[in-house]
Amino acid sequence: MACREEVVNAWMEAMRINVPKAVPLHVAILANTLPAIVDTLAMLLTEPERAHATSDLVVLAAEHGGERARLTPYDITTLIHELQLFKQVLFAQMEQAGTPLDLEQRALIAGSIDNMVRDSANAFAAVQAALREQFIAAITHDLRTPLSNARMAAELIERMAGDEDVRQLAQTILRSAERIDTMTRELLDRIVFGGCGKLALRITEFDLAGLAREVAGAIDAAQRVELDLPQQPLQGHWCRETLRRAMENLVGNAIKYGRPGAPVQLSVCSRFERANIAVHNDGDPISPDECESIFQLYRRAAGGKAGVQGWGVGLPFARKAAEAHGGSIVVASNPQDGTTFVIDIPLDARPYQGAASAA
Repeated sequence: MACREEVVNAWMEAMRINVPKAVPLHVAILANTLPAIVDTLAMLLTEPERAHATSDLVVLAAEHGGERARLTPYDITTLIHELQLFKQVLFAQMEQAGTPLDLEQRALIAGSIDNMVRDSANAFAAVQAALREQFIAAITHDLRTPLSNARMAAELIERMAGDEDVRQLAQTILRSAERIDTMTRELLDRIVFGGCGKLALRITEFDLAGLAREVAGAIDAAQRVELDLPQQPLQGHWCRETLRRAMENLVGNAIKYGRPGAPVQLSVCSRFERANIAVHNDGDPISPDECESIFQLYRRAAGGKAGVQGWGVGLPFARKAAEAHGGSIVVASNPQDGTTFVIDIPLDARPYQGAASAA
């Protein structure tokens, strides 16, 4: 333990020389869990602490691998290389300090570091896969709204066109849109959305009521969205694009799962320094015991509308958006009143940016 600083500094110097991807890393990122790892390896040499230290090394190794996946440009080969380099430096520094390890101690430390390589690599691969899947799922899900708009526009053209050639072109667009929809749903079916990452918010000041008008105009080709907005602009500090996506998801779901032909209400209001975004539709209610599970990825209400393809990503994103702004989302649903989703967020989300999310 007395050699900890020398070991970590020598290792970081060796990394800067031998591992190009480590060169641009800040010292705090490069050091990562290595100081704690040095201390825990030292504890291995004390018999009463050995079992506890072995368990701690598993946790530290996994944390090390996960942080390397999230915070560095490393690939898994680089991760393995740096831990092998750490082993070499550790033994060399012990020699230089005049406290060389005997054969039994050296074998114990070497074996533990080899186990750390395995555990770190497993954690690195798991986190990297989750981040990649999350990115793919988000991009795929975002295709839904423009695709839906294109399909509705093509349907209107098909019905209104007097020229047969124009109708055939509209039918071609509809067939292509259906193919894209099928492909994206299949892609989502083949990946596991990690959902644990924080949303990167770009907070600016804007009018929430104005955003609601834009969303309703863009998503509602059939004029089914009824707006209930304040007469004056509702100014606040939020991430415009994130709230746009959350509104689009809620309104799209309300249209899709609501009673056919019935209007959908989108309202925005403010009270007690907070803003509320509410989306209401009439139709089959959501069971009380499913009002939480529907916010989990790829989950739909068991009594969902027959024949409707649910992707199971929109509501988890809406929750993540609300919580990332320091707020929440709730749902009220019953046969008499219909279903209402309400996003409740502070008027100024800047102090809460990056809040933890359960979604």
